[in-house]
Amino acid sequence: MHKFERQSSTAGSVINYHGQKRIQGTPHLREYLQDVPTFRNPLMHNQYFLPIEGFFVTENDLVMENIAVDIQTISRETQVLYHRAGPRSEVCFSPDQVHAAIVTCGRLSPGVNTVIRELVIGLWFQYGVRDIKGIRSGYRGFYSSEPVDLYPKLVDNWHKTGGTMLETSKGGFDLQKIVDGIEANGFNQVYIIGGDGTMKGAVKVFEEVKRRGLKVSIAGIPNSVDNDVGIIDVSFGFHTAGETAQSAINAAHVEAESAPNGVGLVKLMGRYTGHIALHSTLGSRDVDCCLIPENPFYLEGEGGLFEFLDHTLEENGHFVLVVAEGAGQELIPRRPEDKEKRDEYGNPAFLDVGPWLRDELKSWWKKHHPNETLTLKYIDPTYMIRAVPANAADNIYCTLLANSAIHGAMAGYTGFAAGRINGIYAYIPLDRIAAAQNFVDVNDHKWSWMMSVTNQPDFLLSCKI
Repeated sequence: MHKFERQSSTAGSVINYHGQKRIQGTPHLREYLQDVPTFRNPLMHNQYFLPIEGFFVTENDLVMENIAVDIQTISRETQVLYHRAGPRSEVCFSPDQVHAAIVTCGRLSPGVNTVIRELVIGLWFQYGVRDIKGIRSGYRGFYSSEPVDLYPKLVDNWHKTGGTMLETSKGGFDLQKIVDGIEANGFNQVYIIGGDGTMKGAVKVFEEVKRRGLKVSIAGIPNSVDNDVGIIDVSFGFHTAGETAQSAINAAHVEAESAPNGVGLVKLMGRYTGHIALHSTLGSRDVDCCLIPENPFYLEGEGGLFEFLDHTLEENGHFVLVVAEGAGQELIPRRPEDKEKRDEYGNPAFLDVGPWLRDELKSWWKKHHPNETLTLKYIDPTYMIRAVPANAADNIYCTLLANSAIHGAMAGYTGFAAGRINGIYAYIPLDRIAAAQNFVDVNDHKWSWMMSVTNQPDFLLSCKI
């Protein structure tokens, strides 16, 4: 007999299997509602699909969070598993009874419009849903504006446009008003697109919907141009962002090469994580130094940034520096009024590392090389990167995320996010995805590879020495 232990969770059941396999159960409407109906999946009769044996996903189809294991310790390690995403043979909504809402929140990233488009196209053509609404201006749109009708002809070319056609905003999260709006409009499927702050809000929306006993599926599609959402392989739009950043790095390199003692300084997104800076550096090969939040650095003294820059300029005549926006925050002097500033989530406000680093470098050069010319060009491509449409790879990714979310919501799952884990699409409880962060591991091979490409010093090691 197999031994199962079921534990309660904010967002669904957690099943311990054999004490070593931990299944993160996807919350379902049946967990708090009685008499939830079931219907045969409309895909069985859809002209575009051929549901042969194995087409539909079952509860036994699971995705492992970690597929790299140590064979000597695997018997003692707990394996975390999630339910695989995909169509189920039975659904809990009749298509003519679905009233879907789509909302985009938080910062922009490439691919948001693609996700919106594919949610509309998937609901319309796969499941026959005809009542699909867009919520304008983020969470506040549930109570401050009228929903807009979405249909295939309207959204047909949205994937070719950057930003979000539904508009977005930060803040405006009034839980009671949001759920009141969901209830008043009769929405029973809500698709929420946004980053970690948005997903934290989605957890609260799900919990309030559950408390009120509403038959509403809450589905999240996490995105972050910084790629800081944990558990999933990558956030949609990240690859487009890394590709677009190459233009800024190339411009900085050209400017640096074209002047005596030329320095090109590029600031990229990444408040808490340096994934864009790291991957853009690896993709360029023109970068001499990459600074990220996870790897502290210092400016002056032996082994510091300016010493490395000085040696590189002496040897090569030019220098390209990429810095993530969250790097060096502890080094930037804060005025009394700066110490009190908070962002929309209550965290200490970030100071602009780009201009600060530019000014510090100029001052240091003037002090140590008073008779030599320094040509420094500072480039901040943040809004250019955020505003572009998704590339082909991200468009495909966005389509599969949207389809996964639709299949889950139609099957009656709720309080989940659709994401790709180790190449396979899965349903992750919202509270798990909202709490998990994806930091750059400066002890792994990728960071070492980056340092071998740039030849930059290990600032932490230099500091200890």
